[in-house]
Amino acid sequence: MPSGTKRTARSETRQVAALPWRQTEDGRQILMITSRETRRWVIPKGGRMVGKTDPEAAAQEAMEEAGVRGEMDQTSIGVFRYAKGLKDGGARQCVVSVYPLQVLVQLGAWPEAHQRERRWMSLSEAADLVHEPDLATLIRDFDATPLKD
Repeated sequence: MPSGTKRTARSETRQVAALPWRQTEDGRQILMITSRETRRWVIPKGGRMVGKTDPEAAAQEAMEEAGVRGEMDQTSIGVFRYAKGLKDGGARQCVVSVYPLQVLVQLGAWPEAHQRERRWMSLSEAADLVHEPDLATLIRDFDATPLKD
């Protein structure tokens, strides 16, 4: 944001998210988590972090919120938008860049384990459960994303 430019109520907050996935004999699966307040199914996401690239920040969110580590793709597969509810009853518009994370380690204990559920699901099941249409499309289209060697 240029110096002197003020944020307005209509400004979008930029966030990052991880799309934790694994390959099974039945196809790709996504690890979904519940949000803390509404208990809706979501993917790990949060704010951009000083001193970290966006993929590094997304990997950090995946570890804290879902208890997974792995190989983070450095390229976003797209963005989705949502309205983040605020304590004052208002909402802030957020735009979230999504980075695939091939899960290599799933921890038994992690920072937010007592605040969230996590569950592996098929791409179609995950897409059907999320509330954001753009995220549902990203998840459905992820099946066509080539695997890294």
